[in-house]
Amino acid sequence: MRSGLRAEYERDVERLIAFTSAPPVTEADLAHLPLPVQGYLRVAGVVGQPRVRNFRVRMHGRIRNGRHGRWMPLAAEQYNVVSPPARLFYLNASMFGIPVQGYHRCVESAASMRVKAAALVPVVSAHGPEMTQSETVTIFNDMCVMAPATLIDQAIDWEGVDARIARARFTNAGHTIQAGLSFNDAGELTDFVSEDRYQISPDGKTSRRLRWSTPIRGYRSYGAVRLAAGGEGRWHEPDGEYAYIELTIDDVRFNVQPR
Repeated sequence: MRSGLRAEYERDVERLIAFTSAPPVTEADLAHLPLPVQGYLRVAGVVGQPRVRNFRVRMHGRIRNGRHGRWMPLAAEQYNVVSPPARLFYLNASMFGIPVQGYHRCVESAASMRVKAAALVPVVSAHGPEMTQSETVTIFNDMCVMAPATLIDQAIDWEGVDARIARARFTNAGHTIQAGLSFNDAGELTDFVSEDRYQISPDGKTSRRLRWSTPIRGYRSYGAVRLAAGGEGRWHEPDGEYAYIELTIDDVRFNVQPR
């Protein structure tokens, strides 16, 4: 029988990913959105493409624990289900030559983050309401950055600020989070900022609520849609902001078949 974090991830994927046909996104579906969000969806090329029920993303980059932490190379894969929201994120990294595996899991009302060294030694184990709220922010960020067609959902409460800024409220598992989205003159999403995410300590035992942002860049085509190819996750601490993760998106697939 399969064991370890990778095996748990694969079992969750098998259980949660189900293919269903989806009607195309239409111009009428965009009508209720703020103008900069409408423009972003058009630039992304989602009009005429099927609505998104789930998506899979593969990426690589580097990560560190804290402002002065040592950068570790990583490769990651994730699956998201749109309704009800679920996020399965698995990564492989290397720390001082020792392999490290991590699994972020958010299903129904429970979110957890576990990290093991050499596939055996627990390094981080975090769960609880702060973790679930943080993953709710991340789920909405994934929708904005990786699957913009999902932003037509009537359950998202949008507010237009001006031609380049919009705000949104998104609810999952009883947690309502807010985020601000910034766009450039070309209509591309350039940044996502939320005050509702928690920074989890390296041992997973403590957390604090901080501003979190994900500046993105380098748009390119992934099949029929155009998305940002890279970005960062940044913490805005009282003594300054810094990036703790840098990612390049290698592949995005929508409405994937079960394994």
